[in-house]
Amino acid sequence: MEVISIKGTDDTPSVTMDKDNGIFLIQGRSLPEDVTEFYGPILNWIGEYGEDPNSETVMTFKLEYFNTASSKVLLDVLLKFEELKDKTDVNIKWCYREDEEDIMEAGQEYEDIVELPFEYKECDEDWNEK
Repeated sequence: MEVISIKGTDDTPSVTMDKDNGIFLIQGRSLPEDVTEFYGPILNWIGEYGEDPNSETVMTFKLEYFNTASSKVLLDVLLKFEELKDKTDVNIKWCYREDEEDIMEAGQEYEDIVELPFEYKECDEDWNEK
C-alpha cells in the first residue's frame, strides 16, 4: 500500500499514513484553504487501508491549531477509523501542549462522538511526550 507523506506548512499539517511501519500521524496546524482537497486523499487512503488493516492501529494527532472546517474533516477521519474497529484494534493517541487546553478539550469532544478509546498525552514544544 502506498505511503502518504505530506510535509506540513503554516496552513497544513504534516501527515504520515504508513501501513507497513504502523505510523498514522497528523501533526501541526490545520487550516487549509480547501479541506476536501487536502483531506480527501487521506480519507480515501483510510478506506483502502480498511480492506486489509494491521492487527493494531494507533492514530496519533499532534495538533496545535485547527479551524472549523478542519474540525469537521478530522471527525470524518475519526469516523473512518471507527468503521474499522471490528477489523483492527484501533486506538487514538491525542497529544496536546500544556498551554493548549482547548486542543485537549476538542479531543474529549471527539471521544464523546466516536466509539474509540482515546489516550491523552501532554507534550512539550517539540511534541515529545511528557
